[in-house]
Formats: sequence, structure tokens, C-alpha cells
Amino acid sequence: MEQYKLGEMEQQFAELIWKHEPISSRTLTELCAEAFNWKRTTTYTMLRRLCDRRLFQNKSGTVTALMSEADFRAGQGEQFLNETFDGSLPQFFAAFTRRNKLSKNEIYEIQRLIDEHREG
Repeated sequence: MEQYKLGEMEQQFAELIWKHEPISSRTLTELCAEAFNWKRTTTYTMLRRLCDRRLFQNKSGTVTALMSEADFRAGQGEQFLNETFDGSLPQFFAAFTRRNKLSKNEIYEIQRLIDEHREG
């Protein structure tokens, strides 16, 4: 599950790759120099970390995602739910709505999701 936990700079770096992929590793170093003021070696170190975690791959100098941003975000959400609310969506929802009012549109959207995923 550690796969879904990223530090702030790792998160920004991943978002940069997802935004531009497929991207050459050279272009990625240039973007990181501009966006983060990183040296080439820093970019490659960070890329290696995220490749080791199976988020991206650097094959023949081209960086591509092994996991989409949407799948990654879904995994982060599941991990948060499991760690914080013992995997209980109703517990999360109860905690969230205790302090936040839902708009009619949000209620409609949640009901639509429930109807789409209803068992049986």
C-alpha cells in the first residue's frame, strides 16, 4: 500500500509526467529544471524512485505511466479509507457530512454513483 503515498515533490513530479507523457527523459529533465530548479541528476533520482514503485517506466529514454493518474488517485482514496475508517465508506461519509453540508447537485451525484454500483 505504500505505493500510493507520495511526498509533496514526488506528487508534483508525478503530475508533471502524467501531464506530458509520453515524454523523453531529456525533455523531462528540462521541464524539471524549469519547474523545480532541479539538476538533471535530481530528476533521474526521483524518476528512478517512482519507477521502482511501478508508477512509471523509462524505456529507451521515453518515460510513460504504468499506472494512470485516475487509478493512482483511486488507490490513494482506498488507502485513506482503509487506514482512517477501517475501510468503511459509511463511516467516512458520516464523518464528512458531520461538518460539511452537501449541495443538491452533490446529493444527486452521490445517489447516481450508488445506483450505478448497486449490488444485484
